[in-house]
Amino acid sequence: MTPFMIHRSYRSYKTYRTYGMVFILISVLSAVGLVPAAETKPSRPNIVFILADDLGYGDLGCYGQKRILTPNLDRMAAEGMRFTQFYAGSTVCAPSRCCLMTGLHTGHATIRGNAEVPLRPQDITVAKVLKDTGYTTGLVGKWGLGEAGTTGVPNRQGFDAFYGYLNQVHAHNYYPDYLWKNQEKVTIEGNVVQGGVASKRAQYSPDLFTKEALAFVEQNREKPFFLYLAYTTPHANNERGAKEGNGMEVPSDAPYSDKPWPPVEKNYAAMVTRLDADVGRLLKRLKELGLDDNTIVFFSSDNGPHKEGGADPKYFESAGPLRGFKRDLTEGGIREPMIVRWPGKVKAGATTDQVGAFWDFLPTAAELAGAKTPAGLDGVSLTPTLLGVGKQAQHDFLYWEFHERGSQQAVRMGDWKALRLKPAGPLQLYDLKTDAGEVHDVAADHPDVTAKIAAYLKGARTESATWPIRAGK
Repeated sequence: MTPFMIHRSYRSYKTYRTYGMVFILISVLSAVGLVPAAETKPSRPNIVFILADDLGYGDLGCYGQKRILTPNLDRMAAEGMRFTQFYAGSTVCAPSRCCLMTGLHTGHATIRGNAEVPLRPQDITVAKVLKDTGYTTGLVGKWGLGEAGTTGVPNRQGFDAFYGYLNQVHAHNYYPDYLWKNQEKVTIEGNVVQGGVASKRAQYSPDLFTKEALAFVEQNREKPFFLYLAYTTPHANNERGAKEGNGMEVPSDAPYSDKPWPPVEKNYAAMVTRLDADVGRLLKRLKELGLDDNTIVFFSSDNGPHKEGGADPKYFESAGPLRGFKRDLTEGGIREPMIVRWPGKVKAGATTDQVGAFWDFLPTAAELAGAKTPAGLDGVSLTPTLLGVGKQAQHDFLYWEFHERGSQQAVRMGDWKALRLKPAGPLQLYDLKTDAGEVHDVAADHPDVTAKIAAYLKGARTESATWPIRAGK
């Protein structure tokens, strides 16, 4: 029996002539099994995307880490879905975040490298899409897609509220003397900074971000919200590393103080565990507020593990079984953890080898919110994989380009991964199904595959005056 039939059956009764009473009746009948619960319209979920900074594929226990403790993220994976073949937008910060926000890969995105290039008014972000469909939108943490006074600041790109760093270099310092609150500078009392390094350290910015995120969730608990929580951990403070030799800036190296590890590695591990605790605090607060069952939470990282601030990504095998690190287009530089949790909707304890990338987030969020997906995106919605309903669209190709070392390119096609390290140079080819570590270049054995990828590369990107294809040094 459908809700419409019930309404017709009772329309002669004055008691049930209002829509409100009809819905009450439907809910009662659903509870006793006379009307399928699926026929009542669910509310739109809150959407939270938590982004780590320079966290490697192998840095979490649920992805094989043995020494760094990540109990909250491991539990999140046990209660949700863990992706094993998910990719960041780029191998460095700003372009990766641009891909996440706009649903475009680095061959089409406005921002394709780390530079002070802002998003444009015509760029469509996931925040704009969700805001237009009635969501309250908030960004806490690191932005990197537009400096103060430009068209790229968060409040001009769909975010109702912003607290954090605009500039990625400013974000190196974990004890800043100011942060941005919307478009105003806010002094952080007790922190004194000289040359990017704090001489007095009173307030740790990730602690401030967690506090702000919890407040945003509580303030918007009565209506659908989108929270983009972009932590800076475990990125190095490059300036402090150059000056003091240890750029892994953290209030304490606990719980690793007694480990026989180099101090910089203790600090790195402490930063990852502290990030894990921050995620745990947010998940706990969602449950306390009664929002847990109607909030989908995503967790990932913007690129592979770094070799900055004195840290060695090989020490904890931060890239796991993958080759390369931050600034590499090999798997270790771009393949990332991806965990998605939504109790009762996303199957608990699930692991998927579905291939996905940052540019899939916008169409996924749009479908979850019941919003219209913008045309011309590179991403596909991953909702069928997450919810187990419908047919999952697949990528024919995934594409990356990287400009700090010349114009390097990477393509994934099925299980094939191709690298071009200089313009018009030869393609390297790897079979990720049998060689996830990209050890054996098999291009010579598969000329048909390399020819197909080479043909794709001819039209994979749009021209950009800021990001031309050029030879490296």
